[in-house]
Amino acid sequence: MIYQGNAITVTRGDDIATLTFDLKDESVNKLSSAVVAELDDAVKAIRAESGLKGLMLTSAKEAFIVGADITEFQGMFGKGSDFLVEMLERVHGIFNAIEDLPFPTVTAINGLALGGGCEVLLTTDFRVMSDQAQIGLPETQLGILPGWGGCVRLPRLIGADNAIEWIAGGTQNRADAALKVGAVDAVVPGEELEAAALDILARANAGELDYRARRQEKCQPLTLGPIEQMMAFETAKGYVAGKAGPHYPAPVEAIKVIQKGAGEERARAQAIEAKAFAKLALSDVAYNLVGLFLNDQVVKKKGARFEKQARPVRQTAVLGAGIMGGGIAYQSASKGTPILMKDIKEDAIELGLKEARKLFAKQVERKKLTTEQMAEKLSNIRPTLSYGDFGNVDLVVEAVVENPKVKDAVLTEVEGRVGEETILASNTSTISITRLAQNLKRPENFCGMHFFNPVHRMPLVEVIRGEKTSDAAVAATVAYARAMGKTPIVVNDCPGFLVNRVLFPYFGGFSQLMAQGADFQRVDKVMEKFGWPMGPAYLLDVVGMDTAVHAGEVMAEGFPERMGSLGGDGEQKSAIQAMFENDRLGQKNARGFYAYEEDRKGKPKKVRDEAAIELVKGVARESREFSDEEIISRMMVPLCLETVRCLEDDIVGSPAEADMALIYGIGFPPFRGGALRYIDAMGVDAFVKLADGLAEELGPLYAPTEKLRAMAAAGETFYGAPAQA
Repeated sequence: MIYQGNAITVTRGDDIATLTFDLKDESVNKLSSAVVAELDDAVKAIRAESGLKGLMLTSAKEAFIVGADITEFQGMFGKGSDFLVEMLERVHGIFNAIEDLPFPTVTAINGLALGGGCEVLLTTDFRVMSDQAQIGLPETQLGILPGWGGCVRLPRLIGADNAIEWIAGGTQNRADAALKVGAVDAVVPGEELEAAALDILARANAGELDYRARRQEKCQPLTLGPIEQMMAFETAKGYVAGKAGPHYPAPVEAIKVIQKGAGEERARAQAIEAKAFAKLALSDVAYNLVGLFLNDQVVKKKGARFEKQARPVRQTAVLGAGIMGGGIAYQSASKGTPILMKDIKEDAIELGLKEARKLFAKQVERKKLTTEQMAEKLSNIRPTLSYGDFGNVDLVVEAVVENPKVKDAVLTEVEGRVGEETILASNTSTISITRLAQNLKRPENFCGMHFFNPVHRMPLVEVIRGEKTSDAAVAATVAYARAMGKTPIVVNDCPGFLVNRVLFPYFGGFSQLMAQGADFQRVDKVMEKFGWPMGPAYLLDVVGMDTAVHAGEVMAEGFPERMGSLGGDGEQKSAIQAMFENDRLGQKNARGFYAYEEDRKGKPKKVRDEAAIELVKGVARESREFSDEEIISRMMVPLCLETVRCLEDDIVGSPAEADMALIYGIGFPPFRGGALRYIDAMGVDAFVKLADGLAEELGPLYAPTEKLRAMAAAGETFYGAPAQA
């Protein structure tokens, strides 16, 4: 034994040392600051050992190393630029010591090697990869860049163009792709990995493989002429900036780091990388994206806890076979849970099957599935007009029209046809689960399962607990949502649940802007620039004006003081009502706030529509100009306040779940971290002052809660620490 630590052991077999990553009491290897300190000690021990002729890096876990320990990031970032540069220089020193060992080195990559884990394996002379492993540098997705040598070593190993693609894209790359670009030297089945790695060391020691030349290549400037450099970097910067957008600087910054370091030796290139990392790490974007990652971990852990308690869900059914039912059936079937798709009409079943077939066909087109796999997955969907096979169904999703009477009739009917332990879940976007449970004999087996449209794209599923819903029903529904590849968030029952309850005050802010003469096209542009995937008018067109009017009525009934006038104030129609009454339903009939034409791919493309502009002008009480800042605060304050109320009313369990639901459910700008992080970033006190100022003119929708005022007075934040790093 050369070295023994909590996460790393180094053993010796003849003249070859093996360094094994195996972090105690953890399911995966992570490079925390403690593990990095161990790596330093382990490398020093290896250098002190005499007679060695090679080193192999391995992992005893299923994954190689999943990356740095992200839970440490915000604390480290908070210590400032000098601390970060010093920390990175220390890690560079450790990694360079591996690269400079006086004998050949190899990494045996048995599973996921991401971020810092990928940067570790870049230090060795050779890399052998299991055919099931994946490697990549996803740091730009957290608003930072690879800071432990990834921006220096990878371009020298696989070429600037390939490295830019990997780093700016933050992709996980399969073994065949890694071999193709030269990131690894061999790909073998997992059971042959160690033997193949040892064979490479033997060949290097025999002089067959020149490990010194490999090493030299990674330490010297990139072999690109000035014209090649300009073409590679300038073209990439333009393309990546267009794709990443102005709110995500890390991908372009990573390209600049590769470019600046291209003509430098290792030490200078690493110094450039460290400085750029520190600059990005101190940005709001990095703080929020790291926070988002941590929030996602909170949500996943809660989901996993529910899943452990759940009875198995092996066979499911969906009632209602329209576009939504077809989408649910597709998602279930594609992830391997067989599903019955029932409707009372043959043509509805055909529509549902057509939707599922279309989605599977797209997967075949993209080469994600073979035709045989598509046929096999399609066979997981069994269409039916009767309840004949419902006796052995574990969970039923009701997805009929959003009408309480229809849902009530369907739910009471199906309850009589299923087993006593079968879970019933209603895919409702607004109707109270407690209300829908009133006529059920087993209300404890009933909950809400709110999918977002389109089902195959939207990651969120709200699992809604009614007054009588049991833990077992919630657990089974969460487990099924996770099996479908979705992110379930458990919420308590109220009108609109969490996401729609929060979204409709946002639409209320929009309606009030329209009533005061704002231009909806400008409002859309301002909110898109703010970071939303689409502005409120465009979003209403996608949601459908009929759906928005119906949901607005539910909200008005549930929260009359704040939302009673969402659809207008009784005397004055809102812009949304005016659209609805003029049969301008949005994309579903090709006219709403915009008109819609088909683009070359057959997708609806919005175009300016003078009739819509005149209609909105007709409902305006006045004609006012608004600054961008005014538009943003008028739209964002009611949405953020309603999120606060949902947290205070115990509709959602934590700030992390509330923010993730908005990001996954309605496309809240991820780089802003969610509604509650947005308040934290502004400062709770500043937010309360802004809301109070608006409430004077605009009423209770903008009024802060008493608890929020108390938080502001006490200097508290939702995430329990200063929002700025």
